[in-house]
Parts: sequence; structure tokens; C-alpha cells
Amino acid sequence: MRSIIVPGLDGSDHNHWQSTWQSQWLPNATRIAPTSWTSPDLADWTNAIANALTPDPTVLITHSLGCHAAAHYLTTDPQSAVRGVFLVAPPDPLAPTFPADLLPTFTGLTPSPLPVPAVLIASDNDPYCTVDAATRLATAWEVPLIITGSHGHLNSDSNLGLWPQGQQLLTSFLAGLGTRLGE
Repeated sequence: MRSIIVPGLDGSDHNHWQSTWQSQWLPNATRIAPTSWTSPDLADWTNAIANALTPDPTVLITHSLGCHAAAHYLTTDPQSAVRGVFLVAPPDPLAPTFPADLLPTFTGLTPSPLPVPAVLIASDNDPYCTVDAATRLATAWEVPLIITGSHGHLNSDSNLGLWPQGQQLLTSFLAGLGTRLGE
């Protein structure tokens, strides 16, 4: 199973678990390359996902705003090679902490059922998404929700390193799909 990393706003810096996974655990992972990291444009991000795909079965490993980009992509192109989505810490677009002025193309999204298996991973003290909001998103996407404890936004500030709990969750998710990374 191929893996494509879909970071959030500004990409994932070298201390982020996505970058650590890519350099130390998933060296064959591909990272999307939109041109609008700092001022995200939904069309640019969904095109970047499409451009990163090959015909090979793929899992998307998403964080933050990347969750919304991946969900939107999948609901507009359900015939892609994506076989599963690992959604980590999506921000709540209805929350006052959501920077709507910076993310205008992401503000009007209405989450709808995803056409592939997925799981939403959230923290119980994420400043960008409460547990109630994560529950609302998981319900709308029709995916299970796993709360990992108190880890903030599950980003670089969370100091997760290789994030062993996340590795176990992804490995379990893939086992549920009947596959594993690299197959």
C-alpha cells in the first residue's frame, strides 16, 4: 500500500510526526506539493492530491487542514486509487479559532460520507477542534473516532516524535483494510 502525506497549513515542519514518519518510518511515502501552503486554496490542494496519486492502492495520511482537503477530494473523485484515509486532528471550520479569512476556500465545505474506509484521530484538548466538533465531523464523514488523550493539535508543538501511538493506530487501520504499508 502506497502512502501519501497530506499536511496542514504551511506543511509539516521537521519536528512534526508526519515529517518524522516520512524520514524514519515511511521513507517511500510521497508528500503532496501544493503551491499554496501559506494561503491554502482548496482547488490547489485537491489537485496536489490528484497529482500525487498513481494507479497503485494508496492510503492518505492527513493532518489538520489536509483532512478537509482529502475529504473534499474523495467526495469529488470517488474512483481514485485511494483505499483508505487516516484523518488526524481536523480543525473545526465552525469554531472561532478557524482562520476563515486565511482559508476562504475551505470555509464553505459541508462534510459528507467518505467513499472509502477512514478513521478520525483527535485529541481531547485540541485548541482547533473540540471533542464535540470531532464527533460531528466523524458522524458526517461516517467514520469512527478515536480520542488519543491530551496532545493538543497533534502537531509539532505536541512533541510527539515518531508518535508510537499514531503508528499503532495506522498499522491497525491498515490491518482492518487487509493490508500494510509497502505491500
